[in-house]
Amino acid sequence: MNNLSQIYISIRMNKRNWTIKDIPDLTGKTIIVTGANTGLGFESVKAFARNGANVVMACRSLEKGEVSRKQIIRLYPSSIIQVMQLDLADLKSIRSFAATFRESHAHLDVLLNNAAVMMVPYSVTKDGFESQMGINHLGHFALTRILLDVLKKTPGSRVVNVSSLSHKQGMMDFDNLLFENGKDFSPIKAYGRSKLSNLLFTYELQRFFDLKGIDCMALAAHPGISNTNKPSREESNLLLKIYKLSFSYIIQPPAMGALPEIRASVDPFVKPGEFYGPGGMLELSGYPVPVHPKRSAFDIESAQKLWTISEKLTSVTYE
Repeated sequence: MNNLSQIYISIRMNKRNWTIKDIPDLTGKTIIVTGANTGLGFESVKAFARNGANVVMACRSLEKGEVSRKQIIRLYPSSIIQVMQLDLADLKSIRSFAATFRESHAHLDVLLNNAAVMMVPYSVTKDGFESQMGINHLGHFALTRILLDVLKKTPGSRVVNVSSLSHKQGMMDFDNLLFENGKDFSPIKAYGRSKLSNLLFTYELQRFFDLKGIDCMALAAHPGISNTNKPSREESNLLLKIYKLSFSYIIQPPAMGALPEIRASVDPFVKPGEFYGPGGMLELSGYPVPVHPKRSAFDIESAQKLWTISEKLTSVTYE
């Protein structure tokens, strides 16, 4: 395909609604999806499997992951889907997952860092991190680094971090990044900070790829207002229930909410560092298009501080 043809197709695709029908053939591609057994992750796995990818469902619960895998297999019997245990709240589990993955996979085309907890009460991970920062950012930061060697071996590989509109309420405080002992904590504040961290990490990761000459793209996405079914680890989380009720009149189904992260993962025309979200009013709903985060998401000093602190906390070093 010549350059003019590529430009024409790119313009044509961006003039109309991008759907799963625009996903290219993914035969031979290997994709990891974290938080894959429900919500956006489940819909992403379905879309990838439907188009021939070898999908690894990285799930905290093997039992729930297997139930979801069987549901997809019933829809697409020829699907190649593997369920693997991954607890992003436990650095030991992250290292174990990566080691097991490398034993059976020589390449990794897409790492979709989708899993998250949303607006939960104060708690800490097994490594002592506030749970939302620990799972949503630090867990994925460590996972990406530990799988970096496989990503490097795969030409044109991608890392896609799933953020949220809530990043716009996020504020970084590097003197109290993890709300130590609950100081200055609120569920909304911690969630917003974790989602802003996803974006700071994405842009710094792309700068890292560029500096090192690594043939990998870092991208981000957000689902707008969608029924993401984010695990709360607190079934009685009143705040989350109120949030969902407040937006019930505009909330998108998971299949629509997943389109931005699916497009970022497999659209052949995406560019490094792009951020995808719904194209409707205020990015609340609609088909996926490139969108812009708040200005502080591009702050290089904050991104570098977060990177350095994240390396220290997780005991991983990007090199």
